[in-house]
Amino acid sequence: MELDEKLAGFYTEHLPGAVIQNTMLQAPCPFCRESASRDGGSLVAYLGARSYFAGYFRCRNRCAPGGFAPHFARLSGIDPAAVPGYDPDREPSAGTVEFPAATINRDIRKYRDNLTPAILDYFAGRGIGPDTLAELQIGYNGRYIVYPYFALNGNCYTAHCIMPDNESEEFWHGDKATAASPPRIFNEGDIDCCEDGAMFIVEGERNLLCLRELGFPGIAVPRAADLNAIPVKRFQYVRTLFIAMDHSPESHETARVFAGKAGFKVRLLQWPPQKKRGFNLAQLAAEGPENFREEVSRLVNSARAFSPFPSPAHEYGVFLENMERQRSESYQALRTDMPGYDKAVGGIYGINILGGPPKAGKSCFAIQLATETARKKTGVLYYDFENGTQKIYQRTLARLSRVPVPSFSSASLEEKQKNSLAAAHIKMQNLLGFFRVVNDRRINPDAMRRHVDFLRHETRRDDILIVIDSLHKLPFKDFAERRTGINAWLRELESIRDTLNVGFLVISELTRQEGGRYDGVPHMGLFKDSSDIEYTADNAMVFLPEWQPTDTAMGEERTNALWLVASREHSPGLIGRYRLDFPYWGFKETEDEEN
Repeated sequence: MELDEKLAGFYTEHLPGAVIQNTMLQAPCPFCRESASRDGGSLVAYLGARSYFAGYFRCRNRCAPGGFAPHFARLSGIDPAAVPGYDPDREPSAGTVEFPAATINRDIRKYRDNLTPAILDYFAGRGIGPDTLAELQIGYNGRYIVYPYFALNGNCYTAHCIMPDNESEEFWHGDKATAASPPRIFNEGDIDCCEDGAMFIVEGERNLLCLRELGFPGIAVPRAADLNAIPVKRFQYVRTLFIAMDHSPESHETARVFAGKAGFKVRLLQWPPQKKRGFNLAQLAAEGPENFREEVSRLVNSARAFSPFPSPAHEYGVFLENMERQRSESYQALRTDMPGYDKAVGGIYGINILGGPPKAGKSCFAIQLATETARKKTGVLYYDFENGTQKIYQRTLARLSRVPVPSFSSASLEEKQKNSLAAAHIKMQNLLGFFRVVNDRRINPDAMRRHVDFLRHETRRDDILIVIDSLHKLPFKDFAERRTGINAWLRELESIRDTLNVGFLVISELTRQEGGRYDGVPHMGLFKDSSDIEYTADNAMVFLPEWQPTDTAMGEERTNALWLVASREHSPGLIGRYRLDFPYWGFKETEDEEN
C-alpha cells in the first residue's frame, strides 16, 4: 500500500524513535504516564495514503484518546500550522453549553470497580476486553451495565443503564434533564479527536465497544432516532463518517435522513439481507471474534457513499444494458426504413427537430414515421395540437389501405378496395395498442414522463418515440414570452431524453425570409422563436417543398427536399427528396436521391 509521505514526515519529525514498516508507524508513546507501564507504552499510527484512517494514531496502553494529526498536535503542543492540510481560516466550533451543578463522577468510579467475572465474560463473548471497558469507564451496579456519557468538560452527568441480556430493560441514571434532552452522544470526545479524519457512528453503546477493541474511533447513540438530533455541523471537520445502524428498516431510514443532511462525507454500512432483524456489530463479533476485524474491514470497503451520483458499478451496468438495448427489436424499430433517411441520420434517436413552412407536409411526414414505428410494436406518444385525433386516424387508414379518405363511406367501392380497407382496419386496431394520441393542451413535463412510464408498461418495450406537433403549440403559461417558454420546454425534453432514453420528433415553425418566402439555402437561423434548438437538437432538419402551393398545374406531383442543417453525429446536407403520395397522405423517398 502507498505511504502518505506528508503524514509520515509529520509523525517521524515529532516522535523520536519512530519506525515505519510498510504503512504502519510505531514509536514510544510520549503521552503515557509513568505508572501505565514499566517500560512505557507504544504508539502506532496508520499511514496508508488510500486509507480512510490515514494519520490515525493511538496508544496501545490507551493512555490518551487516539485521533488524527490535528489532535496529535494539540496533545503535543505543536504549532497547528505544522500539520499537513492545515487550514488557517478554520475556526473551532462555537457554542456555549450549560452543565448541571452536580456530577455522577463518584458513582461512575464505584460502578467501574464493580465489574464482575460474569460481566467480563459477557463482554469477552463479544470480543471486548477489559482494557476497552476501562478506557470508556464501563461499570456495573449489580444488575445493570452502566455506560457513562461523559461531557466535553470531562465530567459525567448521566449514564445509560442496560440489563446485560435484555436491552429493552433500561433506565437513565443521573441528571434527568441531560438524559431526556437530545443529542445524547456516547464517547462524544472522539468527534474532535477525528478532525481531518474518519470515524464511526453506531447505534448502541456495546456496538461501539466492539469497534474500540479493534482500535477504531467513533461515537454511539442509544437509539437510531437519536442520530438526527445531532447537529450536522458537529461533524463539519470530520472527513468521513461510517454509519452502522442496527439491521432494521427504521434504523436504515434514519441513517439515510441523516446522510441526506450530512452529504458526501457519509458512507452507510450495509448488512447482508439474510441477516435477521436487529442484527448489529456486537452480534457479528459474537458470531466469531477471531474474524471480526476482517468482517468490519469488508463492511467498510463495501460501504455505500451517500452520493449525488450513481455508483460506478451502477453506471457501468446501465452502460452495458444500453449497449444491449441497442440490439433490441424495439430500438431497431426507431429506424424509419427509408434508406436515404436512415443512412443520413441513423433513425429517430435523440431529439430530432423538423422545421418547415406552413402546409409543407410536416404533420403528414411525422404521422407516417410515427405510425410505421408503432406498426413495429414500439410505443409512440403523439402530442397533437394541429390536426385532431380523427384526422390523424383517417389519414393513417388512407395510407394503409390506399383508399382516399372521401371514399371511406362510399357505396361504390370496388371489391378490391373493400378488402384493402378491411385489412387496413385490422392494421389500425393492432397499431393503436402502441400509438397514443394526446390532445391535452395542459400537458407538462411531469405528465409526459408518466405517459412514457405507462406506455412502457403497456407495451413491455423500453424504447418509446415521442412526436410533438408542434413545438410552438406547447403550453407556456408560466412564461411571459413564447421564446422563453420554448427554450424552457427544450430543456425539459433534454432531461426526458437523458433520463428515460426516448426518441423525439419535434415539429417546428420556420421564420419567414425577406418577401415572405421560406425557400433558399436551409440554415439554423430559419427556426422560429428559439436560439436553443441549435444546442438542444441532436438533429435539426428542414422540410422544404420544391413546388408552389399556388401553382395548381403541378397537380399531384409534389416533392419536398429534406435537409439536415445541424447534427451532433452526422454531416449536414441533403438527406433526400420525398414525393407526396396523394391522396393517400404519405411520402415516398425518391430512389434517385437515396444516399
